[in-house]
Amino acid sequence: MKKPVYSILEQKYRRIQKELMIGTLSLCGVLLTGTLWYRFVEGWTWEDATYMTFVTLSTVGYGETRPLGSRGRLFTIALILMGIVTIGYIVNRFTEAVIQGYFQEGIRLRQQRRTMESLSRHYIICGFSRTGRQIAQEFEAEGVRFIIVDSEVDTVRAAQEEGYTIYQGDATLDETLMRVGIDRAACIVAALPSDAENLYVVLSAKTLSPRIRAIARASTEEAVLKLQRGGADAVVSPYITGGRRMAAAALRPQVMDFVDGIISGIDRELYMEEVLIDYKSCPFVGQTLGEARLRAKTGALILAIRRSSGELIGGPTADTILMTGDVMISMGTAEQLRELNKILGPIDSKSLRKPKKN
Repeated sequence: MKKPVYSILEQKYRRIQKELMIGTLSLCGVLLTGTLWYRFVEGWTWEDATYMTFVTLSTVGYGETRPLGSRGRLFTIALILMGIVTIGYIVNRFTEAVIQGYFQEGIRLRQQRRTMESLSRHYIICGFSRTGRQIAQEFEAEGVRFIIVDSEVDTVRAAQEEGYTIYQGDATLDETLMRVGIDRAACIVAALPSDAENLYVVLSAKTLSPRIRAIARASTEEAVLKLQRGGADAVVSPYITGGRRMAAAALRPQVMDFVDGIISGIDRELYMEEVLIDYKSCPFVGQTLGEARLRAKTGALILAIRRSSGELIGGPTADTILMTGDVMISMGTAEQLRELNKILGPIDSKSLRKPKKN
């Protein structure tokens, strides 16, 4: 059985727990040693032996319960020294735990563990740098459940201060991904600074959960190709994508303003949504778009249809047939898209939520 992997904060909390336990056991050992000495060496009763031990270790100065010889007094001196050292150690560890907030940290870790165990169909963000922070903000605006993984203590605390659920650990390790529920997650986003680390994350994620959708960040075109070969479903290069968007903004500014308005979620009226066609719940499987009359019934515009084979049909016509496994990409107001979801039935897609305004 593999040894469980704990975050740095968990390791510190467990270290304090272990040290306090050692101190408590040592104090019990000193109490037992004193009691046994006075009982069997000095020949006292159990009551007198126990009372003498506690009085001695508490240093209250009540004096000897019974007269002691030279040997008994030497042992009592040693017992006092052992008690002072042991109690001092416990007080020191306890004070550090209180000052550093380890008890509060223990409560938070237990709450975090329960939260992680309850997550299902959630999203995992690996890395809370500038890219990861922006992704977290978008996920929060969409109302999806997600958890962040990062190994840096300062980054973890910054994410906690912003109210995010974050686990401190190395996202490239299988054990860490298992701790954040990779087997129950819907998607993982590898947004670490290093391309090599992102590749490790994708490989580990696909090995542990082959059906999970993996999105990765890449710095170079070569890294894009390697991540795609490694199993990433989508690879985004901030530099390449940023350059293309800047060029498009210069050449087609109105188009980019329109697209950015839909994607950004800031003071917008139109939204884009993707819907999976399920034959068990959708009454229009096998019909054409003209027969289904979705535009007339809902007002939503069908922009494209992605077939289960991977074929993309852009601008589908009235003769386009709806098939099981199709992903329908639609645009409209929030109410229009809700009506579209309602007509198509309780399908396997995320419910539409209006993003928060900044």
